[in-house]
Amino acid sequence: MTHQDLKEIIRDIPDFPKPGIIFKDITPILKKSEYFTYALNVMEKALQNLEIDYIAGIESRGFIFGAALAERMDIGFIPIRKPGKLPYKSYKEEYSLEYGVNTLEIHQDAVSEGERVAVVDDLLATGGTALAANRLIERCGGKVAVDLFLIELSFLKGRDQLKNVNIKTILSFS
Repeated sequence: MTHQDLKEIIRDIPDFPKPGIIFKDITPILKKSEYFTYALNVMEKALQNLEIDYIAGIESRGFIFGAALAERMDIGFIPIRKPGKLPYKSYKEEYSLEYGVNTLEIHQDAVSEGERVAVVDDLLATGGTALAANRLIERCGGKVAVDLFLIELSFLKGRDQLKNVNIKTILSFS
């Protein structure tokens, strides 16, 4: 198994969720255990030697990778959710993405002062979603140790939004 194998199994879905967007569909990776395991192994290796107290996953595909990585690393998992999904007091952060505007939320007590968090998502595109997640972690008093993505669409320059953050990506599409 190689990184190239992962790249080749990812499907391009044209005009989803809006015309002009080419969506990178990771569900074929999830469907085959050996691909999912390989992706998790590589992502876990990218987090080695970093001091991390929690992994925060961004809804929804960040939950898939983030929760599995947290379990493997024996640390807690923090869900960063879309509006109206968290039952306790939460902070909200609005952000722009490639095809519109949305909001993310985190429980106000999810992270304590000084705790270090790895923010995990499946894809880095324009950087808006990750920037909102990072701001939420910081608003709680935490520090973003790293932003980790399975895929980066480098032509959308999402890294430019994420100043002063350690960014790690596994696969890049240019």
